Amino acid sequence: MTKTSIFPIVSPPTPEKRPVSDTHHGITRTDDYAWLRADNWQEMFRDPSLLDAGIRAELEAENAYQSKLMADTVELQKQLFKEMKGRIKEDDSSVPMKDGPYAYGSSFKLGGEQPRYFRMSRDGGAEHILLDGDAEAAGKAYFRLGGVDHSADHAKLLWAFDDKGSEFYTLRVRDLADGKELADQIPDTGGSGVWNAGNDGFFYTRLDPNHRPSKVLFHALGDSPDSDRLIYEETDPGFFMNVDGTRNNEWIMIGINDHETSEYRLMRADDPFAEPKLVSPREVGLQYELEEGGDIFFILTNADGAKDFKIMTAPASDPVRANWQELVPHEPGRLILSVIGFRDHMVRLERKEGLPRIV
Repeated sequence: MTKTSIFPIVSPPTPEKRPVSDTHHGITRTDDYAWLRADNWQEMFRDPSLLDAGIRAELEAENAYQSKLMADTVELQKQLFKEMKGRIKEDDSSVPMKDGPYAYGSSFKLGGEQPRYFRMSRDGGAEHILLDGDAEAAGKAYFRLGGVDHSADHAKLLWAFDDKGSEFYTLRVRDLADGKELADQIPDTGGSGVWNAGNDGFFYTRLDPNHRPSKVLFHALGDSPDSDRLIYEETDPGFFMNVDGTRNNEWIMIGINDHETSEYRLMRADDPFAEPKLVSPREVGLQYELEEGGDIFFILTNADGAKDFKIMTAPASDPVRANWQELVPHEPGRLILSVIGFRDHMVRLERKEGLPRIV
């Protein structure tokens, strides 16, 4: 008895075999399809047009095969997409955050795919669109916004985008007085930046060819990116790095981490050329995060066997490990997830018995 397949009879692509042999540790292997692995993959991510024509043809053939194989499910796919989309608030928006005379927020317009960033008077009023992601994406085959950060003087907007799908982001600066871009354009970044206290430059991470954020640099507005000052370079390829700023615009934080170890370096936002100060050197298994608290830092850490984390404090002027003082002790079974510092309060998010709670 012959079984009948429920799937359409479609012949899969048959790529050409081009045997390539190599030997490692005394074992020889032959790969018939090694030619499908592009040697220029790093350059290709920056410019997809560099993809080898033969490889592109095979990928397109695979896509066509998949489309034919799934042709009888097209209507079902549309129905599922409609149902899932119906559970999403398409015109969603964030709660505006007050900063000086303004409140800043983001929103999506109905049918839009990219966020819009706006500000309004601190006491309410009409929204003024600072950056419209959908407008920036118009006419582009691919577009994704990265980080967006306004300067402390509310005069400029630092924003990042990727229009190739490579995840190498370009940083731009917009003059909020007239909405025009400044000449500054920084390629190959991690997708965000942090303003200095003078609002005349910013810190950012630069990606290496392996897409690892290996350097923190400072860019002065109006200068060429080639002259950007190196602030810190991470030479261990097993660690990733990010640069962030405190909400009070006083500190620049360089965070370095792998999956189980972390390290922070601090510098004043008003002194972009100072040597970043090490908080606690990396120690395998030691994790910690810093959160501003006025003249102190809150430190969320698993130090001293605190498997579910505890909260410590240290003076902002000298937050080295020797000055850490316990504030919220470790409690087995209560996992502290994050901490946020305010002028008069400290708020933490924790999970106990499987349930999250804010304290």
